Amino acid sequence: MQQTPWLTRQCVGTPRMRLYCLPYAGGGAEIYAGWHAALPGVEVCTVQLPGRGIRFREAPLDTLPELLAELAQLTSQDRALPFALFGHSLGALIAFELARYCRRHYLPLPQRLIVSGCDAPNQRETGGGMHRLPDADLIAALRTYNGTPPQVLAHADLMALVLPSIRADFALSERYAYRVQPPLALPLSVYVGKDDPLLSAATVKGWDVETSETCRTRWFNGDHFFVHGQRDAVLAALRDDLALP
Repeated sequence: MQQTPWLTRQCVGTPRMRLYCLPYAGGGAEIYAGWHAALPGVEVCTVQLPGRGIRFREAPLDTLPELLAELAQLTSQDRALPFALFGHSLGALIAFELARYCRRHYLPLPQRLIVSGCDAPNQRETGGGMHRLPDADLIAALRTYNGTPPQVLAHADLMALVLPSIRADFALSERYAYRVQPPLALPLSVYVGKDDPLLSAATVKGWDVETSETCRTRWFNGDHFFVHGQRDAVLAALRDDLALP
């Protein structure tokens, strides 16, 4: 696989498969740092979207079709290894639509789709205007999500750098329009925080109709960002879902 600014790749041992990890809104590849150490034989490919990390000088993407085309090129360019998709929150929505994009364009499909911290696309409420809020109001709203460290939110110069990518991410989410399509012919895993204020059992249950194969729901202690607080439990679940020893 060629070097690309879109991916950071790490693996322990000889890779038998790839796991593409998509970040939540405002997050970058760093949120999955170290995951490869707990997933032997898996090349963990963390996606770095434009406007984040080392790509902070690039303009972020705020339209889903353009983003899916870029990501599908990544997952399909090297077909030597099977792959799975993992995404948290906005990343889960992107991973789901990426699998559907690959099916529409006759590209290789993931062996498994793992969606985390995200209600079912068919249950999402449309609209929303967080991406249009003034800076101060957007920062105040971010505090309620408990996903950005308070010291970062209080750093005016740093927030000036990251707010454009955060706005783009919220625009992706808020402009999303679900379209009914046949269910995906691949197994689906759904990870949910028991205390996530953004989700409910009913909206999570909606994932069942998006696959014609098994849909496994796993509940974790914690809120919307349980992937950090329950990191070991999440990685153990991934080992099981990916059939790793």
